[in-house]
Formats: sequence, structure tokens, C-alpha cells
Amino acid sequence: MAYRIGVTPEFMRDYKKLSRALQNRLKQKGKIFAENPFHPIVRTHALSGKLHGQWSFSVDVRHCVIFEIVDSTKILFHRVGDHSIYRKK
Repeated sequence: MAYRIGVTPEFMRDYKKLSRALQNRLKQKGKIFAENPFHPIVRTHALSGKLHGQWSFSVDVRHCVIFEIVDSTKILFHRVGDHSIYRKK
């Protein structure tokens, strides 16, 4: 079952700042993620501290997406970028 993916305005702002190559990489990983958010290739993990209740998955070694699981069919992407996005949330 594929999840529906929603995005916040902050995510879109971050996304537009990414290089075209990184945007393409995110699209590739996003397809895998939508089918199975816990597929080993995306390295999904729970966040803690002020981001408790949210999750992150890896786009590449340096970049990640912060998201939340809204319900059994929908996921909302909040931020995308390097690890500094953890401090911006």
C-alpha cells in the first residue's frame, strides 16, 4: 500500500533551494519511501527532543527529510535539507 504524501510550505521552500540533482535523488527515494516508509534504503528513524513524535529519512549521506505520520494512509513532509534542519524546526 502506497502512502499519500503531503508537504508543508516550509518543505516546498527547502525543496526549491536544493540542486536539481538532489531534487531528482529525493524523487527516487520518495517513490521507495511512499511504498514502504521503513525500507532499509531510506534509513527511517524516530526523532527525539523537541522533534519527538516526528521521523526522518535519508536522501543521501548529508540530506534528510523530517516528516510525520498523520494516519494509516497519509504522511506529511515538513522539512528537507542537511542536518541543520533539525535546529530550524
